[in-house]
Amino acid sequence: MGHQVIIFDFSVIRGLWETRVKKNKERQRKEKERLEKSALERIKQEWTLILECRKKGIPQSKYLRNGFVDTSEKNLDTSGKNPQLQKRHALSDELNKERNKFIFRLSGEQWTELPDSLKEQIYLKEWHVNNTLIQTIPAYIALFRDLRVLELSKNQIHHLPAEIGCLKNLKVLNVSFNNLKSVPPELGDCENLEKLDLSGNMEITDLPFELSNLKQVTVVDVSANKFHSIPICVLRMSNLQCLDISSNNLKDLPEDIDRLDQLETLLLQKNKLTYLPRALVNMPKLSLLVVSGDDLVEVPTAICESTTGLKFVSLKNSPVETIVCEDTEEIIETEREREQVEKEFMKAYIEDLKERESTPSYTTKVLLSLQL
Repeated sequence: MGHQVIIFDFSVIRGLWETRVKKNKERQRKEKERLEKSALERIKQEWTLILECRKKGIPQSKYLRNGFVDTSEKNLDTSGKNPQLQKRHALSDELNKERNKFIFRLSGEQWTELPDSLKEQIYLKEWHVNNTLIQTIPAYIALFRDLRVLELSKNQIHHLPAEIGCLKNLKVLNVSFNNLKSVPPELGDCENLEKLDLSGNMEITDLPFELSNLKQVTVVDVSANKFHSIPICVLRMSNLQCLDISSNNLKDLPEDIDRLDQLETLLLQKNKLTYLPRALVNMPKLSLLVVSGDDLVEVPTAICESTTGLKFVSLKNSPVETIVCEDTEEIIETEREREQVEKEFMKAYIEDLKERESTPSYTTKVLLSLQL
């Protein structure tokens, strides 16, 4: 038997989840403060130091005072007396320094453009540019032929340069929560790309057919945009395992969606689907299907009774503009901010769902909040 999870009110669940997380964090903070002030924590620290002494072969007599460990001593750093330990620490530090040489990081709203010095560091393998006011990516990005990760989330980027197609070794491209309205066809030349995240741009309506060349892609996230259908190029990504096209304007699914025979996770919630095609039953690896049940009038019986272990989640999403919970201090005001919060909620819920060996045949909003 397949597993069907029916969620009645998405916004209420999300509110309960946020409140639960907040209360849990507060409880952990108080518990941490209590332990720090307790004698038990002091004893635990002392025994930890004793065990460290024994493990490293350090005479305990050097660090014991009146039967207790002298935590003010700094002699536990014995790397100077232990050549092997010193060598191990030095090697680890060198490896970290060497790796960081190839990573560029930039964050903060004070940045409106990339620094000029960046163009001289063409040996970089990763860019991590987040939460800035940068609007464009310069054409000189074509010089970064060794780039593996291009992480550009939560900026103000309104277009990607055609030169991005020169990044033949690129594996991860994340341009989520920017202001993109389209994607350059040259992106299809990034033949080694494995993960593509375009979520939260709110305005993308289609993807160029040239992206059909991305045969190594396993994850595509185009949620929170304006797609009216699943792009043809996505249906030709033969290794695709996870597709998130939630929060769009889908009215139906293509009848040949089963050509995605490697797909394991399909997220369709917050669309305008009225039916699900029977072709979904023919997808051998599909293990998680999430939809919004508000407008659905037809669901193939075979989906609910699947013997493959498919977890079918039908969410009921109330059209709420703002969310106010009893213990929630912040009110989510903009659509993009709401989408970010909802993505975090869905990520937590789906991870919890995947970890369960079995799924209850019927789950209410109260039971779900307890399980999270």
